[in-house]
Amino acid sequence: MRAVQRPEILDYVTYNEQRAQLRSSALAAKRLRRVVVADCLTFLFENHETIRYQIHEMMRVEQIVRERDILHEIETYNELLGHAGELGATVLIGIDDPNERDVKLSRWRALPQHLYLVGADGTRIRPTWDPRQVSERRLSSVQYLKFAVAGVAPLACGVDLPGEISGETALTPEQREALQADLAESE
Repeated sequence: MRAVQRPEILDYVTYNEQRAQLRSSALAAKRLRRVVVADCLTFLFENHETIRYQIHEMMRVEQIVRERDILHEIETYNELLGHAGELGATVLIGIDDPNERDVKLSRWRALPQHLYLVGADGTRIRPTWDPRQVSERRLSSVQYLKFAVAGVAPLACGVDLPGEISGETALTPEQREALQADLAESE
């Protein structure tokens, strides 16, 4: 996936002036890349536009102006993008009740290794993930994953954590087309 470059990032004042238009475009891109599995897991496949939007939003909220801080945000968010043949995804664990969330995040420490995409040939593709997001006590409610899909958009997203959570959601043709375009950009 094409990484976000420094010249593409506006200062937060200029971004704020153009935010409505840029936000509308980014949210449309996110809609095509969002897949909900088992009612509480949201896979958001990242691309150049979603990452650029996140960088701008962070700069706006934090009022970041120092060049080294801007470069740090760009570097940090670009790490979420997949490399050639990969899809990068942010998985959000959405459990509203704080007590239930705490219990499940403690019990679901193995969740990242039980997430998968269904490849075009029907095989389950497991992700790589950042082990720093799993402590001895609990799992972070936001996971950053990479799926080596060999340049082909998946058919579905799923989870198969025994005795805890399972489910699979098929991607729409529009979602597959958007992800295939993202993958083509990274070749």
